[in-house]
Amino acid sequence: MAPGWEKIKKGSDMYKVLMTDNIAKEALDVFVDYPDIDAVAVGTLREDELARILPEYAAVIVRSPTKLTKDLIDAGKALKFIGRAGVGVDNIDVEAASARGITVMNSPGGNTVSTAEHAIAMLMALARRIPQADRSVRAQRWERGQLKGVELNGKTLGVVGLGRVGREVVRRMLAFSMRVIAVDPFVAGETAEELGVRLVDMDTLLGESDFITIHVPLGSDTEALISDAELSRMRDGVFLVNCARGGVVDEAAVARALESGRLGGVALDVYQKEPPGAHPLLSHERSVFTPHLGAATKEAQVRVAVDVARNVADALSKGRIRDAVNAPKG
Repeated sequence: MAPGWEKIKKGSDMYKVLMTDNIAKEALDVFVDYPDIDAVAVGTLREDELARILPEYAAVIVRSPTKLTKDLIDAGKALKFIGRAGVGVDNIDVEAASARGITVMNSPGGNTVSTAEHAIAMLMALARRIPQADRSVRAQRWERGQLKGVELNGKTLGVVGLGRVGREVVRRMLAFSMRVIAVDPFVAGETAEELGVRLVDMDTLLGESDFITIHVPLGSDTEALISDAELSRMRDGVFLVNCARGGVVDEAAVARALESGRLGGVALDVYQKEPPGAHPLLSHERSVFTPHLGAATKEAQVRVAVDVARNVADALSKGRIRDAVNAPKG
C-alpha cells in the first residue's frame, strides 16, 4: 500500500469507501461505527492512479484538488455515492454521475462560519487598506497620509445571496452599524426582516451600496453576474468582495472598473481560473487577494469532512440520503 494511506479494515465483503485529498482524519473515525464499511484515506492521487483503483469502491469522498471527470466516474464501476467535503461541486461531473445513477452529496453547512468570517476579513482589509499598510511598514516607509481608509459605520452593505454564508455575514456586519440590503429571489420578505435586512432588486443594490459582497453559487444564471453593465450602475468608489465562486465576477470588467475609479477596491478569494496566473488585475494597488481560503480553517475542514463522511456512511449502510445535489437516473 502506498505511503500515506490509512485504512479501517474490518473484513471482506464490505462496502469500500475511498477518501482522497488528505481529508481530516476525524472523517476516518466516523466509519468505526459502521461495521459494514471499510474506509481508506489517501492523499491527492494522479488521475491515472485514481482510475486504476476506483473500480473497487462503492463511494469516493473528495475535496477540491481531485477532479472527478466523466472518465473517472465511468471507471468507478461499483460507485454508488460521491461525497464532496465542502459546498461547491464544480470539480465533479454531476451530470455524468446522474447518468450513472450515482448520488452526489456535499456538506453545505460545515464551512459557513469560516467563509463568512473570511469575507468580512477581506472587506475590512479593503476598507482600512491593511495589505498596503503592511507592505509599506515592511519596506520601512511611513505612509500614513496615503493610506487613509474608510469606516464601515453608517455605510450600506449590499449582500448578493442570503444563503447560509450570506446570513452569517449579515449578522456580523449589523454589529458594525452598517445598513444592510440584499438580493435573493428565493428568500421571503419576512425572513429578511427577521435578519434585519431590506430586500431590494439588483439595480437598487448596485446603486445604493458602499460595499458589495457576493454569496451565490456558480450556475448558468449567476455566471458573470457582475460584469460591465452591473459595474456601470454602481456608485463611484464602491468596494467589491467575492468569496463565493470565481465565475460569478467578470475579472476583466473588474479590472476596467478599478482603472476608471468606478470601483474603490476589490477583494477576491476565488477566480475564473485557479490559480489565476499572471492576470493584470493582480497588479492593481486597490486590490486584495487570497488563494481560495474561505473554508481553509482547521475547524471548517474537520466539520465538512465529518459531515460528508457521515452522509456517505448513512447512505451506504442505512439507505438514508442527506445533502444530495442531484437526482440520479435509474
